[in-house]
Amino acid sequence: MRVLKITLTVAVAGLFIAVVTRTQQKEMSDAEYTEQALSAAPEAVARDAGVVRMDANGTMRTLRASKNDFTCMFAGTDMMCNDRNSMEFIGAMMKHAAPPDKVGISYMLAGDRGASNTDPYATGKTADNHWVVTGPHIMLFGPPSKTLGYTEAKDPDTNKPYMMWAGTPYEHAMIPISSVK
Repeated sequence: MRVLKITLTVAVAGLFIAVVTRTQQKEMSDAEYTEQALSAAPEAVARDAGVVRMDANGTMRTLRASKNDFTCMFAGTDMMCNDRNSMEFIGAMMKHAAPPDKVGISYMLAGDRGASNTDPYATGKTADNHWVVTGPHIMLFGPPSKTLGYTEAKDPDTNKPYMMWAGTPYEHAMIPISSVK
C-alpha cells in the first residue's frame, strides 16, 4: 500500500508539473477545489474518491484520502477523476516511460479544453498538431482499448468514440458521454 501511495504521488506530481497552468492557480479554497475536482466523476464514484492538489511551489497535497482507488484533481484547467491504473498510465506518460499493461478508466464529465490528438506533450494548439476539444467523456487506457476499433483519425468527430494519440505508446480510447450526475 505504501509503494502504491508513493507511486501515485510521483505520478500525480509529474502530471501536474507538466500541465498545471497559471489559470488553475487562481485562488480557490481547498473546499472549492475539492468540490470542483469531484465533479469530474459520477456521484457514486466521487463520494469515496480522493482529491489531490498541486501547490504553487510544486508540492502535491492530499486534500482527501481515497476510499475507492479513484483520485480526482485538476490537470491544468481540466477536472479529471482517475482510477489507480489510469494514474499509473498518466505517470508513465509524464516520465516518458512505457505505460503499464493494465486497463484503467478516467472520468472527465466536464469535458476538456483541448489537447493535441497527435502529440501527448503538446501544451497548446498549433497549425499542425490536430487540436481536439471533447465534451463530457471517459478515457479507457491500456492494451484492450486499442482493440475497440474506434477511429484513429487525427481530426476525429469528438461526438463519437475515437483513439487519442493513435500510434503512440499512450494511445487510449476517448468515449463521449452525457454527463450523468
